[in-house]
Amino acid sequence: MSFKDASLDDLTAVESLLGRPLQGRFAVAVRRVDGSPVVIENEPHLRDGTPMPTLYWLVDPELRDAVSRLEGDGGVHRYEDLVDEEQLRRTHDEYARRRTLATVRTNLVQASGGVGGTRVGVKCLHAHLANYLVGADDPVGALVAGELDVSDLVVQDVRG
Repeated sequence: MSFKDASLDDLTAVESLLGRPLQGRFAVAVRRVDGSPVVIENEPHLRDGTPMPTLYWLVDPELRDAVSRLEGDGGVHRYEDLVDEEQLRRTHDEYARRRTLATVRTNLVQASGGVGGTRVGVKCLHAHLANYLVGADDPVGALVAGELDVSDLVVQDVRG
């Protein structure tokens, strides 16, 4: 399996958005219409070999702040109560499957869990929204996207 690295421009942009250098390889998976990164896809291991459970990471500061406000207002428990438990389990399983497919360094300890590193329930609305924005069938991400009305903010990138 190969992993598509971010361009130098994307590396600079994402490190600026996060305020620090990244410890692993990534590619931009979703962009705003103006081209700025919204979601990155992480290689499933950091450069030092540490497993990286978060395959899709929301890096857009406006969306990240809006989701943080939802979480601060009890959104994790509210959304968990609204979604079908079986559908959520399938979402976690599919996320773990996609992370396994993206794994390049198969000889190392592998990350486990689904969205947000959990196997059941909801842990991180940011991770669910990122998962939804890359095109996954994520019921929690869909609810977050609907509440924040992201339909006109982002365009999915083509990751070759």
